[in-house]
Amino acid sequence: MRPLPQPDPGRPPLTGPWRLMLWQGRRQLGVLAGATAVAVVGNVAAALLPWQLGRVVDDGLDDGLGAALWLGCLGVFALGMVQVGTNVWGHRLDVENWLRAAFASSQQVGHHVTRTGDAVTDELPTGEVVATVASDALRMGEVYAILPRLVGGIAAYLVLGAVLLSTSVPLGLLVLLGLPVVVAVLSLLVRPLQRRQAEQREATGRLTTLGADTVSGLRILRGIGGEDVFSGRYRAQSQQVRAAGVRVSQTQSLLDALQTLLPGLFLAVVVWAGARLAISGDITPGQLVAFYGFAAFLTQPLWTASEAIRVVTRAVVGARKIIRVLSVRVAGSDDPAAPAPSPAAGEPLVDEGSGLVVRPGRITALVSADPDETARLALRLGRLGPARHGGADDEDLDDSGQDGTLVDAREAAPDPGLSRVRWGRALLTELGLAEVRDRVVVAESTPHLFTGLLADELDVRGGADREALLEAMRVADAGDVLDSVPGGLDGEVEEKGRSLSGGQRQRVALARALLTGAEVLVLIEPTSAVDAHTEARIARRLADARRGATTVVVTASPLVLDVVDEVALVAGGRVVATGTHRDLVTARDATGAAYRAVVSRAEDDHAEDPRAGTSTDDANATTTTTATTDEEDRREAARR
Repeated sequence: MRPLPQPDPGRPPLTGPWRLMLWQGRRQLGVLAGATAVAVVGNVAAALLPWQLGRVVDDGLDDGLGAALWLGCLGVFALGMVQVGTNVWGHRLDVENWLRAAFASSQQVGHHVTRTGDAVTDELPTGEVVATVASDALRMGEVYAILPRLVGGIAAYLVLGAVLLSTSVPLGLLVLLGLPVVVAVLSLLVRPLQRRQAEQREATGRLTTLGADTVSGLRILRGIGGEDVFSGRYRAQSQQVRAAGVRVSQTQSLLDALQTLLPGLFLAVVVWAGARLAISGDITPGQLVAFYGFAAFLTQPLWTASEAIRVVTRAVVGARKIIRVLSVRVAGSDDPAAPAPSPAAGEPLVDEGSGLVVRPGRITALVSADPDETARLALRLGRLGPARHGGADDEDLDDSGQDGTLVDAREAAPDPGLSRVRWGRALLTELGLAEVRDRVVVAESTPHLFTGLLADELDVRGGADREALLEAMRVADAGDVLDSVPGGLDGEVEEKGRSLSGGQRQRVALARALLTGAEVLVLIEPTSAVDAHTEARIARRLADARRGATTVVVTASPLVLDVVDEVALVAGGRVVATGTHRDLVTARDATGAAYRAVVSRAEDDHAEDPRAGTSTDDANATTTTTATTDEEDRREAARR
């Protein structure tokens, strides 16, 4: 069996479920053809076994224990051994077909979702995507596992038809025409079964989404007393899933009952007709035995055909869901067939919609009375769509408003300025997405940590040595994280970094962003979850670490603004003023007043923060804090 999953799952057509399944079949045509060939040989051998057994009976009745009888028994043994071998290899190949198709579908969904950004959660519920991988991909695989057996059964049916017609035309016609009638009756249940399975699938997806939303917002729900309300919603939705499952079971049980009843009636009719022909002398006793064996064998391809109906029905429903996920527009799907030439390293990054000019080799800060406004602008610089932003604990605030009210994430609208960012002479949308992601790194305000070693969590691009890792942690003032994680860099970070505080997670994310060595680094509120002393240290070290490298920081903190090269004040989606922090804070015009209003509000936030330990009543306090930071850095250097 080939190693799975495959390196490249391919790009399937999204025009319909049948096109998707046909495309996947061609992708694994070799294994599928091998399984089909083995199934044909095995089924034909099983079909011919009653015929050979009938010859043995007739030879034994006519000649007794003669050579013909022994040769006939040898033929029965040979056909049995063929069945044994084909069953072993057939099952192996069926499992491989199932795994290849299921893994391919899972990979396609997984790879696609990683490239959609927030678009997938804007258009589809989380539970819908989870159910696609957990359920629908497996249903797709079942088609390719049963298809070879279905083809083998049809081949055996045709061979038996030829044998039966050569022996007895009436009995042959009875078998050949009766079996399609049975299959046709069973197929009448396909549409209601498919419809009810689709309803159950929809209800299950909604239930998974509701459960995920409730768990992610559990702290908010407890804070506003909404636990009982959402528990009731989950209970009601689970009852809908149960009712949908009952309806599916009713149709499925009827199908299963007919799978047993109709073949049994068919077998009884064939035996009754054969017995009458044997009594009248039209067929021999051995042929009667053979006909009974044929009729008994035909129940197997009949069962396979009815099972294929059920499998394909579920696969069509699942394929539609997979297509729905794969149809979500990926971030950067507007990549041109021939990307524009790469901009030189010294080219400025310009957002034409706002008038922002990010000059190379400088640290630029974006300030606005509306933090979401500058966050959207920063995301555009990295060719990213809209996203939610907030403090360090925002993983508990996903899909919720500032007042704790849950809202639908799908209400987010695409940023119209995404295609108006120019790097040098080319628009970002004219460049290859891989190049943009490699050269421009955007670190959002909400840190997302994954399970694994801390060193691997930090070195996402690979190649950094331990000294570089420790230096990045120092710049981010995350030395305490090394003590919090048993084993330090070699220690295990728990899922979502839940063993770390919000500030620790934010600083680890900052160190991770620094280690990318990005040509352009965009940081959105990188110090919003730390106290003033820590923020001052991070600001000074960050300025030293990124000196001469293009950096954009979204912040309103005077501690950070005091160390950047240039500050851009944004209002109404436009840059209304630029300059240093000191120039803007001392300006005596309307722009200066607007800037001071934003900065003083950030100062008040620090003053009210019980973790800060100091009050920052005006911009001059920044100098004092910075001096304290320099002194602490010198002490740390002396200790090292």
